[in-house]
Amino acid sequence: MRVYWPTTLSELARVAESGLLAPAPAVVHAVTRTLRDFYADADPRDLEEELEYVAMSDAAEQSVRLLARDTAPPRRVVLALDVTDGDVETSSDAGWSAPERSQVTVKVALTLDALASLHVDDAEAEADVRAAVAALPAADAGDEEAQFAVEACEGHDLLWYDAGELPVLLAVGP
Repeated sequence: MRVYWPTTLSELARVAESGLLAPAPAVVHAVTRTLRDFYADADPRDLEEELEYVAMSDAAEQSVRLLARDTAPPRRVVLALDVTDGDVETSSDAGWSAPERSQVTVKVALTLDALASLHVDDAEAEADVRAAVAALPAADAGDEEAQFAVEACEGHDLLWYDAGELPVLLAVGP
C-alpha cells in the first residue's frame, strides 16, 4: 500500500542520516475506504490517481502544520512510501474532511527503505506556505479568510523526485 508521510526539509535531513523516518505506530495518509466513498461518483478511469493525489494533498496540509513548529524553509514535503497492507490500520469512523478522511496508522517503523518518491514545493510556493503557517491559529479558530490563506497552498503542485534523488535534494538544499 502506498502511504504519504508529511515532513519538513529539516526533519528529512535529520532522519535521512539514520534511515528511520518514524517509529511505530506512525500516522500517515493513504487511500482509505472513506476517501473512496467520498469519490464514489468519480470517473473510474482516473479514480486511483485522483485518490492518491487527495491523500498526498492531505499529507501536504499536515506538512504545513509541522512547519509551524520548525525553522525549515517554508516548503511542504511529503514522502510516498510503500508498506505491506497488513501493516496499515484504518479507522472505521474517519471523518469526511481533510485530513481525517485519509489518515491511517502504520504499525511498523517507517524507514527510507520503503521510499518510493519525494514531493516538495518549489521556491514559488514559499510565500503562500509562509502565509499559511502564519494563518493556522486563526484558521483553526474558524476565521474564513485565514482558512483561505491555508488552502492557497493547494494552488501549488508539489515537485516529484525519485527516491534515488534524495541525496541530491539534500545536498543542493531548497
